[in-house]
Amino acid sequence: MAILGIALMFLLIILQVPVGISMATVGVFGFTILTSLAPALSLIGTESSSAISNPDLAVIPLFLLMGNFATAAGLSEDIYKLAYAFVGHRRGGLALSTIGGCGFFGAICGSSPATAATFGRVALPEMLKRNYSPAFATGCIAAGGTLGSLVPPSVIMIIYAVMAEEFIIALFVAAIIPAAIEIVLYFVTIMIYVRIRPKAGPAGPRISWRERLMMLRQCWGAVFIAGTVIGGIYSGVFTVNEAAAFGAVLSFIFALGRRKLTRKLFWESLIGTANTTAMIYIIIIGASIFTYFMTLTRMPNALVSLISQFNIPDILVLLILLFIYLILGSIFDTVAAMLVTLPVVLPLIISMGYDPIWWGIVNVVVIETGMITPPIGLNVFVLHGVTRIPISTIYRGTLPFVIADVVRITLLVLFPFLVLWLPSLIN
Repeated sequence: MAILGIALMFLLIILQVPVGISMATVGVFGFTILTSLAPALSLIGTESSSAISNPDLAVIPLFLLMGNFATAAGLSEDIYKLAYAFVGHRRGGLALSTIGGCGFFGAICGSSPATAATFGRVALPEMLKRNYSPAFATGCIAAGGTLGSLVPPSVIMIIYAVMAEEFIIALFVAAIIPAAIEIVLYFVTIMIYVRIRPKAGPAGPRISWRERLMMLRQCWGAVFIAGTVIGGIYSGVFTVNEAAAFGAVLSFIFALGRRKLTRKLFWESLIGTANTTAMIYIIIIGASIFTYFMTLTRMPNALVSLISQFNIPDILVLLILLFIYLILGSIFDTVAAMLVTLPVVLPLIISMGYDPIWWGIVNVVVIETGMITPPIGLNVFVLHGVTRIPISTIYRGTLPFVIADVVRITLLVLFPFLVLWLPSLIN
């Protein structure tokens, strides 16, 4: 029943049925067969009301709204200009600026595709104007966009924490070192790339310290918002919900103060937030219903017993899961790729003795790598839609960064303390 249910779910997704609707449909249908129609239908109401009334999930629209207002305020441009002021004069400096800017903006935005789309508009014209290779330029932006989901606060980590019943702040803290490793590895990748192909990323003009200080003053708004939100969460001044609400208000005030928030942009920010929030909630509700069906079939327990019976090494199971998630990440967005599999995979991970917080971070990292990997790669398609640069060109540019991501995944798997050390200090 479980295998048939999973197959039917993927069939519906292939037929363009939304992921959340596909999961809910299969969950209700399977639950009806195993029990009866009345309790199956009641799941729709109970899980919907549970998700909508969950205070932990209420933070999602607030963080999304903060990111939209921050983009409207032009904070992404300020962050990029600041990074360029300090490293733009080096070979590959604009690429380094893009990665640094994406990492910083990820702390405000919290979304991988949104970060890639924003810097596709902000960074790419500057890079092409300075004779950067289109493949190298778009590859940097697509890869840098993945930082949007890893740098805390992150929407996908909030969803994972709620579904896995883990502490949200513990996941945020656990992501700090992996995010720093990603930025360092991307910097190293860029420096190696421009050494091999100097014409791909020529050096720009050096900016004086006076101009750098001016850029720093212009960028104080972005630093203030990110510092207030992140610092408030980690210091205990704010709960996660309070920090998200405060960040959204600050972004709104900055957008108003800079006179960039037109009536059109204001409504676009609200509508964009509402659309993304609705999509996420539908997927969460569908995943919850599907989880009930999976639990009733006892598939997770049967899978654990099967692996124990055949004595398959845990590391081999883990490698298979990582490969599957790499494929899923190239097909689905991060939320869908994670929640489609969580009901089956998380019990298996816990049964093998792995920490669920460690798995949450590794899961996000692998799925995000899939988002810049063929055959689809959501960030690549988002960037193609923004820039109209051929998809094959963008994929060619992301290849060095995919290799860097494989190195990072290997480090996190071999050395779990890179993820778990900081959360252990909180405990």
